[in-house]
Amino acid sequence: MLEALSIGQLISAFIILMLAFIIRGITGFGSALIAIPLLALMLPISVAVPLVGFLDYTSAFAHGFKLRKEIQWQPLLPLLPFTLIGVLLALYLFNTMDAQLLKKFLGGFIIVYALYTLLTIKPHTHSSYFWAIPSGVTGGLISTLFGTGGPFYVIYFQLQGLGKTAFRATIATMFFLDGTARIVAYSFNGFYTLDTIILIAVSLPIMIFAMSIGGHIHTNISHQAIQKAMGILLLFSGSALIFN
Repeated sequence: MLEALSIGQLISAFIILMLAFIIRGITGFGSALIAIPLLALMLPISVAVPLVGFLDYTSAFAHGFKLRKEIQWQPLLPLLPFTLIGVLLALYLFNTMDAQLLKKFLGGFIIVYALYTLLTIKPHTHSSYFWAIPSGVTGGLISTLFGTGGPFYVIYFQLQGLGKTAFRATIATMFFLDGTARIVAYSFNGFYTLDTIILIAVSLPIMIFAMSIGGHIHTNISHQAIQKAMGILLLFSGSALIFN
């Protein structure tokens, strides 16, 4: 697979990863939403999703460990069994659905989330843990298929009314646990080929550098500005996947 990529495509892929993880360093999430639809224009989804999934897993561990005292386990634990159900369902679909159809579904999901981001819809807080059922199943499903299920976890924890620091710690821990399940599943299904492992090894320093940049600038830019920029970029990337 790597032999089929031009130097220009490889450089573009690493620039995409740099941008995605700068955004993650600023906001605490969103790297997969940026990286995967753009990488899917040049890489198979079966390569792009495990690649970004491993990088997300590594960054989530770093965030979660740093803020471990702020983790809110009470709203997090109800998500876990339903997330696992979503992961198992996605593995079945991964092996049965056509790759082009998967791209179209990914593009449609990205556009819907981009509109949600641009409209800045605010959910009501302190809602029931019942929302762990749809959020967990859908988050596990979309995360495993496309690596972009984070919005469902974000919305769920917003519904619980967590504070800023507790939110970042808890969502990072959820991404870590979700990522553990996905990496095990991808490994058993043979998605971590030698080509994917090489891409991960080259991408890890890029991810670390980008996260440090994002961490340094997150205090100097408003959350609303990042939301708008992400929304516009996601609209373009989602549309490109659908019409490519």
